[in-house]
Amino acid sequence: MITELNQRSREIFRHIVDAYVATGEPVGSRTISRRLGMALSPATIRNVMADLEELGLLYAPHTSAGRIPTELGLRLFVNGILEVGALTEDERESIEAKCSASGRALPDVMREASAMLSGLSRCAGLVLAPKTDRALRHIEFVSLGPGRALVVLVNEDGLVENRVVEVPIGLPGSTLQLASNYLTARLVGRTLDEARNEVLREIDEQRTELDEVSKRVVAAGLATWAGSAGDGQLIVRGQAKLLEDVTALSDLERVRALFEALETKEAMLRLLEATGQGDGVQIFIGAENVLFNHSGCSLIISPFQNSREQVIGAIGVLGPTRINYARIIPLVDYTAKVISRLVG
Repeated sequence: MITELNQRSREIFRHIVDAYVATGEPVGSRTISRRLGMALSPATIRNVMADLEELGLLYAPHTSAGRIPTELGLRLFVNGILEVGALTEDERESIEAKCSASGRALPDVMREASAMLSGLSRCAGLVLAPKTDRALRHIEFVSLGPGRALVVLVNEDGLVENRVVEVPIGLPGSTLQLASNYLTARLVGRTLDEARNEVLREIDEQRTELDEVSKRVVAAGLATWAGSAGDGQLIVRGQAKLLEDVTALSDLERVRALFEALETKEAMLRLLEATGQGDGVQIFIGAENVLFNHSGCSLIISPFQNSREQVIGAIGVLGPTRINYARIIPLVDYTAKVISRLVG
């Protein structure tokens, strides 16, 4: 359809979208006449706007003369007209610093990245954290004080995940070390699911060198991780920003339905499936994504990969359809590349 537009129509349409993205309000011919700074009368611009409306690229939300782009129009704009901006060196350095692992567990890094994207985009930042079904490289119990210990798992990709478990008060450090050694010998090189049943069977059949207290520690650690492998984690930050432009009750209901969708496991699976269907940044506008088709939202999301170029997660920004595509696309793209290096 982009080939059906002459240069003047493309320029007018670009200014309409730019003005709508900036204000969220219907755009009139006089506004475009001032923005163009060329010898085109409002009447001429209105004729072009009427042609664009006939093509399904614009519509009038009210009886006023103002127009806003349709979802089809936004798709055409993103695919054929949009000029994506470039990140500054300061922005790149800021993203690198926020995503730096530097001794932090991966979920913490992901939460930081999600919050960072939310702040930079003024929309909701979204991360689908990696699945934890890779083979393990290291497991360790670390005392956190009376009655609590930290289980640290490091997989073969170098990703670190932690869980807090309850242990008997007064437990000596030697017992935690014994539990760590026991599990390391049986889990390293295998996924947690592969080894878990065998370990529990050994304990049930008393075929271990562990004493009763150590068995309880091992069982507690495994129970804490049960069911977590392979599920991933959906992290969303800045949801409140999606409410900033809500003015009608129907809009509020759509955003509420979106929040509910984001809380389901199905949402995670669909997001990862969607990002895995193409390379680089994926852009879903309104109804193009079944998950968000009633929310009036756009999703800009990119997968991140491990060293074997396998998609293991995704990061992106969720906002209104008038999201600032030119600004946010490079933010998401660069952040995904940084995380890919981190988990590689």
